Amino acid sequence: MNKDVLSAKQEIVKEIVTKAQASSGIVIAEYRGLTVAQTQELRRALAAEKATMNVYKNSLVERASDELGYSDLKQLLEGPNAVFFSEEIGGGAKVLAKYAKRYGDSLKIKGGVFEGKYADKAGVLEVAKLPNKEGMLAMLLSCLQAPVRQFACTVKAVADAK
Repeated sequence: MNKDVLSAKQEIVKEIVTKAQASSGIVIAEYRGLTVAQTQELRRALAAEKATMNVYKNSLVERASDELGYSDLKQLLEGPNAVFFSEEIGGGAKVLAKYAKRYGDSLKIKGGVFEGKYADKAGVLEVAKLPNKEGMLAMLLSCLQAPVRQFACTVKAVADAK
């Protein structure tokens, strides 16, 4: 193999490894049949959620998954696949779940890795149901606020009774 070609492939593997290490979630999906307009729309929606869509040769993704220790991803690497990297765990998965429903057989979620743990298609869809960071913070704050609110309501009720 030509040294230039080999070094270019090694650079791509390094790029995949770097992106994977910087991501909380990685999803593999088959994109057979998506039009250019649909792909652009998907990429815009992903960018809004701090996620990206990249298309690599399956053999290069396989080498990167070996380096990362994600051997379970190898079983997903058949056919035309796109790799989705997202900064937040559920960001990219939410967008993919929404667009997979919209586009039907043109976009099929195969599986992924979230914080180092393998997830099949059902696992990816479960992660997609999780609220984003702001939603989780709102839920936490409402849990912290509830006892204080109940106490205030009780004190007010006692004061109104007298």
